[in-house]
Amino acid sequence: MHRDIEAIQEKIHAESAFLSRLLDEVGRVVVGQRYMIERLLVGLLADGHVLMEGVPGLAKTMTVRALAGAVSTTFRRIQFTPDLLPADLIGTLVYDPQHSEFKTRKGPIFANIILADEINRSPAKVQSALLEAMQERTVTIGDTTYPLDVPFLVLATQNPIEHEGTYPLPEAQVDRFMLKLVVTYPDKVEELEIMRRMAAGPEPQVSAVVEPDEILRARKAVELIYMDPQVEKYIIDLVFATRLPKDYDLGDLADLIAFGASPRATISLAKAARAHAFLRRRGYVTPEDVRSIGLEVLRHRVLLTYEAEAEERTADDVVNRVLNSIEVP
Repeated sequence: MHRDIEAIQEKIHAESAFLSRLLDEVGRVVVGQRYMIERLLVGLLADGHVLMEGVPGLAKTMTVRALAGAVSTTFRRIQFTPDLLPADLIGTLVYDPQHSEFKTRKGPIFANIILADEINRSPAKVQSALLEAMQERTVTIGDTTYPLDVPFLVLATQNPIEHEGTYPLPEAQVDRFMLKLVVTYPDKVEELEIMRRMAAGPEPQVSAVVEPDEILRARKAVELIYMDPQVEKYIIDLVFATRLPKDYDLGDLADLIAFGASPRATISLAKAARAHAFLRRRGYVTPEDVRSIGLEVLRHRVLLTYEAEAEERTADDVVNRVLNSIEVP
């Protein structure tokens, strides 16, 4: 096993060479926000979609555009609005009178990286149009199902402070996001650099420095990263503690949790932990990888009771309590 890990380690070092180029190129445009950039890379490497929540002006859109621009792939930004229709997203059949037949006009969803900007501003019928694309990596228009290009990644943003004219995301869709990020303000040093850089002239342009094949090879390397059975059990315990808190001496959480995390959370946590280890250039997963990414994987999958809301407890409070209570192997 020791030799196997050494071989995996060598492969990780070889396939992670592009990370420095990618981070440097994104850093030319985005100041700070290391947390957000790393979590977006986790989603890219683990083939999982990412939901970003934060007040306006925190460079969420800029960061996604910079990341997409640094990878030589197709990118589409879709501004979600209350009058958006599913056909505006996935495409539709258009009648061609010259040939007396219907032809398929594909929508902007047919791209490698999709920025779903302010996703909660569109009604449920539009949001649900994303479900098939996010889960199955296919889109059905009429009677025909089309495969989406690889890699395919949905990066969505939502505003937490404006509720007028917004629609809550369906739970089925929220569960399909591997990670939910809560983006915060930069510190004083970072904001000073932002002011100096952005107020002095035009925004720097990003160049494509990574090929899609490098991303796909990295994903295969991520799948090879070794995970010890004790770490696997740790992941299971974390997820089950959100469903059966009394079994883990967390009885005070039982009245706060309406529904615990789904099996998709277990899969996502394992994949994200491996991707986090890849970013650290390691061929094996540690419990710290799981803890580092656990909040982002679980926070949107733990549904609270009315009692929790009355006590002003958040999903983050519950998940952090679980992460701090379950014994680390």
